[in-house]
Amino acid sequence: MTTGRGLGVGLVPRLGPAVADYPPGSTFGPREAKSFQFVWILRGRASWWHDGAAEPVQLEPGRLLLVRPGMRDSFRWDTDGPTRHAYVHFTLGDVVQPAQHQDPVLGPRALVSDPGAQALGSPEHWPLTHPIDERDGPIAALCRYLLWLGDARPDGWKERARDVLALLVVTFVAGPLPGDDDPPFPRPLDAMVRHVAGRWRDGVARPVPLTELATAASISPSSLSRLFRREFGVGPVAALELIRLARAEPLLWMSNLTMAAIAAQCGFTDAYHFSRRFRAAYGVPPSVFRADGAGSSRLAPVGQTRLRPLERRLRTVNARTS
Repeated sequence: MTTGRGLGVGLVPRLGPAVADYPPGSTFGPREAKSFQFVWILRGRASWWHDGAAEPVQLEPGRLLLVRPGMRDSFRWDTDGPTRHAYVHFTLGDVVQPAQHQDPVLGPRALVSDPGAQALGSPEHWPLTHPIDERDGPIAALCRYLLWLGDARPDGWKERARDVLALLVVTFVAGPLPGDDDPPFPRPLDAMVRHVAGRWRDGVARPVPLTELATAASISPSSLSRLFRREFGVGPVAALELIRLARAEPLLWMSNLTMAAIAAQCGFTDAYHFSRRFRAAYGVPPSVFRADGAGSSRLAPVGQTRLRPLERRLRTVNARTS
């Protein structure tokens, strides 16, 4: 992964991170961008034209725009009401304008001599916009933190802002973070996951009977079992038990909780039942697993199956509904 310092991010003085409020119908440009610029709308909307594009890009809350140096562009803000617009201008390593480098095969293109920026490819091939998932996405969190740094300006805020900007660039350009690109679940599975997440909302990973899971999925128990085996290689009750057992791992390694307390948190009736099911899945009792510590070479059963997407989905839905 490209690091923040490897990208050589620099803030442009007096140009963010900050927020501007525009009255209805405000415009800006045409102009030639002198630096990179992230723009995102907090309230209202705007139209953005660039480099003779036939149609403008419509900007609304939930979309992040990246303007590249050398682009000719213009903005027109909402004519029906005021618009609040967040922005930050920055530089990246040794990025040179496309016209300054002639590739013998590809023709004019950007030259990126900084090793960190090279890992992301030529800026002219970077996307112009990226969704901002306000519920739990990393881009939304990074944008909020940037604005906080620009407003509060704590000691060392510029260094922190540069590091945050570097993470934002990498996430924006390189695409989804690991786990964000899981394919969507079939509708019955998605409904079932939401039901289970609701049952686990208080942090206790309770067992859920097959009939209840099937009712939530609006299909028969046998159909749900077939669907689970096709998607994950195991049945629904066994899959959820493995995920419940996986939730015991950090509690064994990083807490003083008793076995009875860990068993209760993971939805088992008592320490004996928990220990028996844990040993069946992991090959050792939880007391041995705890003694081995986090450096243990034992592989979690969830990691050896196709259950990681289901585990991530359950955590994501829980985070959104808690």
